[in-house]
Amino acid sequence: MSPKLVTIERHITDTQRKFPHATGEFSALLNDLAFAAKIIGREVNKAGLVDVLGFTGATNVHGEEVRKLDEYADEVMFRALDHTGRLCVMASEEREDIIPIPKKFKCGNYVLLYDPLDGSSNIDANVSIGTIFSIYRKISAGECGTLEDCLQPGSDQIAAGYIIYGSSTMLVFTTGNGVCGFTYDPSVGEFLLSHENIQIPKRGKIYSVNEGNSARWNEGIKKYVEHLKQVDEETNRPYSSRYIGSLVADFHRNLLYGGIFLYPADKKSPHGKLRLVYEANPLAFIVHRAGGYASNGGQRILDIKPESIHQRTPLIIGSLEDVKDAEAFIQGKR
Repeated sequence: MSPKLVTIERHITDTQRKFPHATGEFSALLNDLAFAAKIIGREVNKAGLVDVLGFTGATNVHGEEVRKLDEYADEVMFRALDHTGRLCVMASEEREDIIPIPKKFKCGNYVLLYDPLDGSSNIDANVSIGTIFSIYRKISAGECGTLEDCLQPGSDQIAAGYIIYGSSTMLVFTTGNGVCGFTYDPSVGEFLLSHENIQIPKRGKIYSVNEGNSARWNEGIKKYVEHLKQVDEETNRPYSSRYIGSLVADFHRNLLYGGIFLYPADKKSPHGKLRLVYEANPLAFIVHRAGGYASNGGQRILDIKPESIHQRTPLIIGSLEDVKDAEAFIQGKR
C-alpha cells in the first residue's frame, strides 16, 4: 500500500479551506518561505564543494564577523519575498535597521522577521544549522510597514517556524493550531509531511546548556544544573547533557524528545545573549503550541514587549515541567 504523501503546499491549502474568508495571501507567504528554504538548503549542502565557507571580511550589527553563507541566506530570504506584495516590511538579524519593501513593489498586510542562518559558526564543521522566522499582521497606519510593526510582542505572532539543515532538511512551523514538520525530498523537490501534530513531552531527560559559562552564572542556574545531575529515579534524574551549540539543532532535538535548553543571563551578558525577536519569540511560539514553555527566568518570553529589533534576552525553553523547575531555581524558590 502506498504511503499517504502530503506536500507542504497541500497541507497549507487544506488548512486554508477551514477559513472561508481567507484570501490566500497568508498561505502564499508560507509557500514563499518554503521556496526560500529550498534555495538556502541547496547552497548549504554544497558547503565544502563551492566557495561558500569562511568569512566575507565584514562585521554585522552585533560586531560579529559575517560568514559568506550568512550573507547568502539573508539575500535569498529578502529576494524571495520582497516582490510578492504580501509583506509590508521585513527585519533580519543580520541587518541594523528594518528592511522596507522596495518602492517598485506593492506592500501587503504581513510582517516577516528572520534569522537567515542561525548557528552558522558551525557550518565549517558540518554541524546542523537553521533559518528561523516569524510572521505578524501589519498594525501601523499607511501603506508601508514601520518599526512599530516589527516590535510587537511574541504573543501577537500569527505564525513561526524554522528550517533545519542537517542530515535532511526539515521545515517545522505553526500557525497557532498545532506544530507540523515537513522533510524535504530532493528526488521530487518537495517538502513532505513527516511529523504531524508535534507534542513535546511534559518532562524530558535532556538538558542543553553551555557549561563553559558556568563560572559566570548566578547561583540559581548553578543549583538547577547541579539538581539535574543528581540521581532521583522518581524524576528520571540524572539528565543527559546534550549541547550542540546551534540553537535550532538543540531546540529541534528537545522538541521531539523532551528536555530543556538554557542560555541564561550571566555576568558577561546580564541581559542575555539570544535575540528576542529573531530567535526567542518564534521558538517560544512554536514550543507553546506544542505544549511546552519558554521563559526569560522571570516571565513568559511571549509577554515581553520588544524595545528594539536587536534586543537580547535570556532564554529557558522546552518541556513545561522542566522550564517551570528552572524558573523556581532562578527565582530562589527552590
